[in-house]
Amino acid sequence: MTRRSMPLGPALVALAAALAGACTGQPAGTAATAPVPTRAHDARHFVVAEAQLPFAALDDSAGASDRWWGVEGGAGYRIEVPANWNGRLVMYAHGYRGNGDELTPAMPRFRRELVSAGYAWAASSYSANDYDVRAGIEDTNALALAFTRIALERGRTLAEPAKVYIIGHSMGGHIAAAAVESETLARAAHRVRYAGALPMCGNLGDLELFDYFAAYSLAAQQLAGVPPVSFPAERWAERAPKIMQALFTSFPQPATPAMSLVPADSEASRRLQAIVMNLSGGRRPIFEEGYVRAANAYAWGTFGTQPDANGILLGRPQSTERIVYRFADGAGLDAAEREFNRAIPRAHPEANVNPRLPQGLRFVPLLEGRIEAPVLTLHNLGDLFVPFSLEQIYARRVARQGDGHLLVQRAIRSPLHCDFTAAEESAAFTALVDWAERGAKPRGDRVLDPKAVAAADYGCAFTDNRTGPEDPGEAPVRAAMPACPAR
Repeated sequence: MTRRSMPLGPALVALAAALAGACTGQPAGTAATAPVPTRAHDARHFVVAEAQLPFAALDDSAGASDRWWGVEGGAGYRIEVPANWNGRLVMYAHGYRGNGDELTPAMPRFRRELVSAGYAWAASSYSANDYDVRAGIEDTNALALAFTRIALERGRTLAEPAKVYIIGHSMGGHIAAAAVESETLARAAHRVRYAGALPMCGNLGDLELFDYFAAYSLAAQQLAGVPPVSFPAERWAERAPKIMQALFTSFPQPATPAMSLVPADSEASRRLQAIVMNLSGGRRPIFEEGYVRAANAYAWGTFGTQPDANGILLGRPQSTERIVYRFADGAGLDAAEREFNRAIPRAHPEANVNPRLPQGLRFVPLLEGRIEAPVLTLHNLGDLFVPFSLEQIYARRVARQGDGHLLVQRAIRSPLHCDFTAAEESAAFTALVDWAERGAKPRGDRVLDPKAVAAADYGCAFTDNRTGPEDPGEAPVRAAMPACPAR
C-alpha cells in the first residue's frame, strides 16, 4: 500500500505550485498573499489500497481492451481502453467513501456499454476520503491529463483524447458539475476542459445540502417535543431514540435498500412527513415510497455528524434562516404553520467557513451555475439523502447566470439514492455526447414547474427499469413503485 507522505492541505498547495504549469500548459499563478487556513482534515493521512486496484476484464462480447491500474499523485487509479478506441475519454468520479484511511477507485456502472462503443474510461480513488470535493476534482483532472503518458508507459501509444467527458455519482456528481464551472476552470491546479458532464444523484446545491439536513433535524426535534439543538452531534446518540420513537413506530437499523420505516399515526409524524416533502422538492411521485426507505435513514444518520463536514470546512455552514416549513400545499401559510415557523430555533452559519483561497479551489467548490459545457443530470425522485430539491436549486442558479441552454435534467422514478439502471445512465450519456458533438440538445424534465413535478407520470419519460448484470440488484424495489399511467 502507498501512504501519503504529506498532510492533505500542504500537499495540494505544493502540487498546485509545482505542477500546475507542467501538467496544464497554463501558468501556476502568483504566489499566495496569505496562508491557506488549516483544518482538521489537513492533518489526516490516507493509504491507497493497492491490492484492490486490479479489476477483471469484461467478457468477449464487450470487445478486447487494455486495463491498467496503479498510483498517481497519491491516488489509486483504474483505466480501460478498448482496442477500437474512438478517441474519447470518460472520467468517472465516485461518491462519498466515509472517513476511513483506505483509498479505492470505482468503475462506471455502464462500463460494458462504454467499452463496447469504443470509449476509454478512467477513475481515481482521489488522494483523500470524506467530503473532499476539491481533492476529487484535482485528482480526477490530474489523471485525465496523465492518460496518454500512462498508456505509453504501459506500451500503448495513444493520441490525446479528442473529447473528454466527466460523469459521477453522489459526491461524484458534485465533482462532475463543479468540473465545468467557470471558477474551477480558472483556479484549479489541474485544468481540463470537459466536453460535457453527467452528474448523477449529485449534491448540486453544495452547502445547501447541509442546510437541508439541519432543517430536517430541527423539525424532527421540534415535532418530537425534544428541545431542538441546532448542531446535535455530541448529544445526538442520547436524543435520537426518543425523537425516533415519537415519530416512527419502526426505524430499523442498519439500513438496507428495501427497509421499511413506519411513521407513527400521529399529527406530529404527519407534519414531519409533509415538511420533508416540501424541503426535498415538493409534491411528486415516489416521495412517499422514498420516505420509508434507506435514503431517509441515511439522512437521519447525518444528524449526529460534525457540523463542519467532519473537518472539511473551517466551521459550521448550516443555515435555516430562510427555511419556510410547510405542512401542506398552498400559496400561503396557515395559522399552525406560522406558529411553527415562529417557534422553531434556527441554525446560523459561522462566517467564512468556505473561503476563496489565495490559490486553487475552495474547500468545497461551489456550483454557482456558471457552466462552460453541456450538463445533463439524473436524479431519483424519492432520494431523501441527496434530495431532488438540489436539482431545483441548481436549475435556478444556472438560469440566473444565463446558462440554461447548457442544462438538461432528468427525473428517475426510484426511492433510493443513486439507483439508476445501466440503461438509464447509458441513454443519458449517449444523449450528452450527441448534444456536445452534434448539437442535438436532448429532452429533459421540467424541475421548476410544481404542477409538472406533481403529475402522476412525472419521471416516466426517462425511467427504464430493464436491468442487466451491472445493475445494483435493487430491481425488487423498483418493481414495487407505482407504475407509470398508460399513455
